[in-house]
Amino acid sequence: MIKRTIQRAAIAVSVLALTACANLSPQNLFSHYSAANTEARDALARGQYQSALESLPDAPAGVLLDGMERGRIEYLAGQYSKSYAALNRADEAVKDQQRAARIQVSEGLNQAGSLLTNDNLITYQPADYELGFLHLYLALNYIQQRDLSGALVEVRRANQVQEAARKQREASLNQAAQEVDRQGLGRNLGAVLARYPGAGDQLSAVQNGYLFYLSGVLYEADGDLNSAYIDYKRALAVAPGNMYVANTVLRLATRLQMKADLAPLKARYGRYTPPAPGTGRVVILDEQGVVQAREGWHLPLWLADRHGNSVIYNLALPYYPQAPGPALGPLLLNQQPVIGSELADVNAMAHQSLNEHLPVLVARQALRVVAKNEFRKAAASNGNDVGNLLANIFNTLTEQPDTRSWQSLPAAVDLYLTDLPAGMHQLNRNGESLEVKVVPGRTTLVWVSRQGPHTRWWSVLLGEN
Repeated sequence: MIKRTIQRAAIAVSVLALTACANLSPQNLFSHYSAANTEARDALARGQYQSALESLPDAPAGVLLDGMERGRIEYLAGQYSKSYAALNRADEAVKDQQRAARIQVSEGLNQAGSLLTNDNLITYQPADYELGFLHLYLALNYIQQRDLSGALVEVRRANQVQEAARKQREASLNQAAQEVDRQGLGRNLGAVLARYPGAGDQLSAVQNGYLFYLSGVLYEADGDLNSAYIDYKRALAVAPGNMYVANTVLRLATRLQMKADLAPLKARYGRYTPPAPGTGRVVILDEQGVVQAREGWHLPLWLADRHGNSVIYNLALPYYPQAPGPALGPLLLNQQPVIGSELADVNAMAHQSLNEHLPVLVARQALRVVAKNEFRKAAASNGNDVGNLLANIFNTLTEQPDTRSWQSLPAAVDLYLTDLPAGMHQLNRNGESLEVKVVPGRTTLVWVSRQGPHTRWWSVLLGEN
């Protein structure tokens, strides 16, 4: 009688935990984010921005990720006010999430429900690089509206939110590791990680050279040369082979008389050559393609609990398959090819972020094995084969990979830098053109985003009202 009461209580608690989850939906239970987002991503990769917007699923991953996806695609569609509003909704969701005390109770229910279903029920926490891009696109909104001070606020905030996210991620990793040790499941983690496709050995966070360089451009336009120099050097540390970044650092190091830096810079990159008189600087930030989406990887595996009992279980983890980069065709400035140099590899950031978070995902999978097995045993009490069968079916169908990520970001970003005579110049691609205004001694920032045959772009003379 006592055993039956405990078993019924276990099922009741399980049902309660599921029904109380804020993120519970058929989509999260029986499918995953990349599957729901396929149509929108395919349209975006073809450059069909309005179709991509119309195909976006109705916030299957919550306000935060939905705001980032919509904000990015609306920006590409030229709907700047809507983009700004959507990105701000995502920003507010991040603020709420980082006020941990306010969401602790509801998130506890989400965590409990995830142990009986899958990680898609846990509130989505954006990766560090995604938070950087959130503020980068808010900054681009401000720049496009010629609001330099607003853009500077966003690039400053980018570093702050990424640091807060890093601390939150480390706390999550420590908590998961402690629970795995308590359950005696630690020895199972290595078996999973050893067979995981594409697991790398890079443990340091991948930095965003795009954000650093844009930040440097904005600081320089505002007259803060020391802050600009610091962020340009950060961009060079991320992309040491990018000669456009190297020349920018050399230029400011020369102007600021950074003697300690100049010697090694000259030894590696050569001397800085000043531009001809009467020219202005043109900086082209060239976004290309669409970042990869996570796919699901399934692994049948025997796992042991702390009592030594073994259960065969179908693990479902996200991963990034190998995929070729986009073939986009030439970008021409004054009928000459624009030969950019890579500033940011967003696919690499996405891969690294997942690999860094992988131990937490595997730890939760191991804990879920135990929870689901207890649920199955409770359902199969007193030889109830039907209950056992239904529990097995439920456990299998609800084991879905957590493929949530910001999937409308570019795959990569190139930088092109040149000095041109004063006047109007023309950027061309696939029969479309953009006028670029150049003023002596000033910087013109050109933002370009290319998907398929289509291009979104604008040109702003920095400091011009």
